[in-house]
Amino acid sequence: MKTKAKKRNDNKLAAVLLFPSIFLVLLLVAYPMVSNFQISFFEQSINPNLDPTFIGFQNYTDILTDVEFLKSLGITFLYTFLTVVGSTVVGLAVAIFFNRPFMFRKLSRALIIASYVAPTISLVFAWKYMFNNSYGVINYLTVDVLGLFDQAPLWFDRPSSSFVLVVLFAIWRYFPYAFISFLAILQTIDNTLYEAAEIDGASAWQKFKVVTLPAIMPVLIIVATLRAIWQFYTFEDVFLLTNQVNTLGIYLYQTAFAFNDLGKAASISVILFLILFAVILLTRKRVNANGNG
Repeated sequence: MKTKAKKRNDNKLAAVLLFPSIFLVLLLVAYPMVSNFQISFFEQSINPNLDPTFIGFQNYTDILTDVEFLKSLGITFLYTFLTVVGSTVVGLAVAIFFNRPFMFRKLSRALIIASYVAPTISLVFAWKYMFNNSYGVINYLTVDVLGLFDQAPLWFDRPSSSFVLVVLFAIWRYFPYAFISFLAILQTIDNTLYEAAEIDGASAWQKFKVVTLPAIMPVLIIVATLRAIWQFYTFEDVFLLTNQVNTLGIYLYQTAFAFNDLGKAASISVILFLILFAVILLTRKRVNANGNG
């Protein structure tokens, strides 16, 4: 009886302690999600004085048949793929290079993560300054010093060059996240495994394939998944850098605030949620298949 009474008291205490967190999750996550799903079935303006009109699945039909949405979806998939692969590969390469003793290692690590912790606005304007067609250092080097161009290119005014630059910016800014994650797991690998592989005559690539890759695979999957989710929703980086790359974040913003259509914008966010939910399920199955779920 005493054990049961103590268990009931522990459950009550746990419920009391968890209630603030559960309440905040319901208020800040669950309620906005349900409200957004509800709005997606209405034609609704951002003007609160205009009454919404129920139109059923019309917003979803319009979005899925909109050529601009499909273009934005393709651009976003390509942007996400390139940035995730690029930042992951660069982060892993730098982590492998830093996984050894050398002078000023701590200072070097601190400098590496500077781009990840610095404010977005400062990084964006630094890049725009570097690529400015009048006084940017990039145009000075490519035009005046190396003579690669006859005149300074308008980097952020053309869709192709703008897309390349926003991808490079994302890789440069976010590879420190992969770097930190991979460096932590690399430091847990027993050096005797590398020594045994070296005795067997394994090359650097074979040691990476047989020893390093299996050890970092769980972290690799998690890093790639989280980075893909974050990049798929990216907005401020692209929005501040250029108006020539129409990712889904930009398309969603324009639909809601430029075209004054909250209902259609809500339906876009629901579609994005379903896409990412499917990606998470597939990734979870992959992690479970590797025995880490």
